[in-house]
Amino acid sequence: MSNSHALPILRTADLSEALRAVDGLLGIADLENLEIDYEALISSPATLEQLLGLFPHAMWYAYGDESASSDAGADPAAHLPIRWSTWAEPPETVPGFLAALNDTPATVRWDFDGWPPAPEVGLGYGGTRGAFVTLCVNVHDLELEQPAADHMVYVHVKYFEAERAPWLAEQVGLRVIGDMVEAPD
Repeated sequence: MSNSHALPILRTADLSEALRAVDGLLGIADLENLEIDYEALISSPATLEQLLGLFPHAMWYAYGDESASSDAGADPAAHLPIRWSTWAEPPETVPGFLAALNDTPATVRWDFDGWPPAPEVGLGYGGTRGAFVTLCVNVHDLELEQPAADHMVYVHVKYFEAERAPWLAEQVGLRVIGDMVEAPD
């Protein structure tokens, strides 16, 4: 199975603006089976406490030392910074996640069934493997390696359907603003 490919369509310091762009994209997507995936690079004990309160079964490992992890039964607070993640969460968890972050670098990925047909660029329905939207909060990249004071929105498409990304951006009044990157699993 191949990874999706992502293209950035918005960079903004206004989280509300980023969420409006995400909502616009979700408004044209096939949201059957919608679920949310989260990742964060947590350094703050307060942020860790809030996120573990919201998602007690999340997985984590010590950043730079994967032997200290949720699988090993270790205490995450004793191993900060940690790489934290949870998958297949319901959409109503997004506001609580975002409120807990403060300046923590994180991603929110909306995973759904497909993109609509884009006949203007010769594409039919775009199925599940390339149908995601990612909001990068306090970070510019999908891997959480470029912390920032602003946020990015990415659309994901299949590599061989790259022309769908500019079309999607246009549907919400935006444009592609960077290069295509292979998205992490």
